[in-house]
Amino acid sequence: MDQPDLTALIELKKVKAGFAVPFNHRQIGSDYLVTNDLGDWAFVTPQELQKLVYGTIQKEDPLYSRLAKRNFIAAELDIAAQAQRWRYKNQFLFYGPTLHAFVLTARCNFGCQYCHSSIVGMHRTDTDMSIEVAERAVDMAFQSTSPGITIEFQGGEPLANWDTLQHIVEYARQKNTLAGKALTFSLVSNLSLMTEERLDYLLDRKVQMCTSVDGPRELHNKHRLYRDADGFEVTTGWMKRINERYIELGLDPNLYRVEALPTVTRVMLERPRDLVDTYLELGCRAIFLRKLDPFGFAARTSKHLGYSMEQFISFYTEAVDYIIELNRQGVQVMERNAAIMLSKIIADYEPNYLDLRSPGGAVIGQLGYHPDGRIYSSDEGRFVSSMGDEAFCIGSVDNTYRELMTSAATRALVIAGTNLSQPDCVSCTYRPYCGQQPEYNYKTQGTINGRMRDSTWCRKHKYIFDYLATKLHEADERDLAMFDRWTTNRPQEHFLQADGS
Repeated sequence: MDQPDLTALIELKKVKAGFAVPFNHRQIGSDYLVTNDLGDWAFVTPQELQKLVYGTIQKEDPLYSRLAKRNFIAAELDIAAQAQRWRYKNQFLFYGPTLHAFVLTARCNFGCQYCHSSIVGMHRTDTDMSIEVAERAVDMAFQSTSPGITIEFQGGEPLANWDTLQHIVEYARQKNTLAGKALTFSLVSNLSLMTEERLDYLLDRKVQMCTSVDGPRELHNKHRLYRDADGFEVTTGWMKRINERYIELGLDPNLYRVEALPTVTRVMLERPRDLVDTYLELGCRAIFLRKLDPFGFAARTSKHLGYSMEQFISFYTEAVDYIIELNRQGVQVMERNAAIMLSKIIADYEPNYLDLRSPGGAVIGQLGYHPDGRIYSSDEGRFVSSMGDEAFCIGSVDNTYRELMTSAATRALVIAGTNLSQPDCVSCTYRPYCGQQPEYNYKTQGTINGRMRDSTWCRKHKYIFDYLATKLHEADERDLAMFDRWTTNRPQEHFLQADGS
């Protein structure tokens, strides 16, 4: 993480201002990675870096054309073309929240030791979202200026409030006959309350489904407690069944399958390969290696489930090294953190992953709807609420959309979620690809603005960026083709309901 002092390489009196566009640099191996505000990047030797800073590169020098092509030579910059490119990559700034997370109930029949939500027993139907609140929440979501919205069903266990889930789907589809938005539905469930009849409905209404699998059976069941049966068997059994139904519908199994997410706990740190192998056995071709977050039960159980950031990075490195090794053997599997970051770096594409963009996704990228109608800045904002702190409650379904979007809280969160408002981020080589999460800053450092040099959020992303930069620097044509596959974006158009049908 520590970077060398450049005073021995660069003499300030020799710097030629205006030759190069503004850029940041970071040593990777024996060379330097340079990036500019547009997201362009290049690896240069110490001597090449010196020539760039001093402005002594001659036009006939191959280095000049290489850096000019990457938009590092100010005299060669096509400002109009780059402005258009910037607008395309930052188009999320020109419309409202796309993700609308509906918490249908606080009830859950699983007892996950790291649960981020405030769950209650299955008898607590008083925590269910009512039809009235659901309709008003849908009305709010449709006021977003975004041309496309996703309504995501969460909990607790959302299938426990099946009637409200169905009503939201039908009500939203009806509204969309006039709104004409690119509407999608997503279900985040442990799948234990799934039935063939419910599956028929979800498939007919094109609801995308996602679940959680925390590795091999014994580890999954240890952390995701389920008294009624073998939780691993129940969840993975329905995953296989849903994937079979996708094939029966004629959908491409390489594109349409149940997504699953693991949460990495302390006991998993020594078994990264087992986690990857479990996902491959389930037919998954992507795995999102998520660190344990400091919200909900996870904050209370961190003494026996938690670990240091350095331990996570060691785990992450071994897991992704194994994934790369598998790809070299012909097994196509990717890690989603890496894919998101590489999309920004090598594909020049903004995937709009809300936790890794600037400004971040709080309020202007997503909204979280509580069963009683309260509205939060994000999932994480709602998680903070489950710990007894309403700092990220920005209003309710009783407010107008304009009131939510123009509130003082929203303005503060947008500023806090912008990299350019962070002193350490301004000079960071990875700033064009990174982002902020004010809720994480608040929970770990007591301020939505955070202090990046002391931030575990910053440390995690900087380690991963360093890892990927090293891999790119060392990559041969085979590995570059693999990384290119990871960044290929194939839209799942089957789930779109743009015309409400």
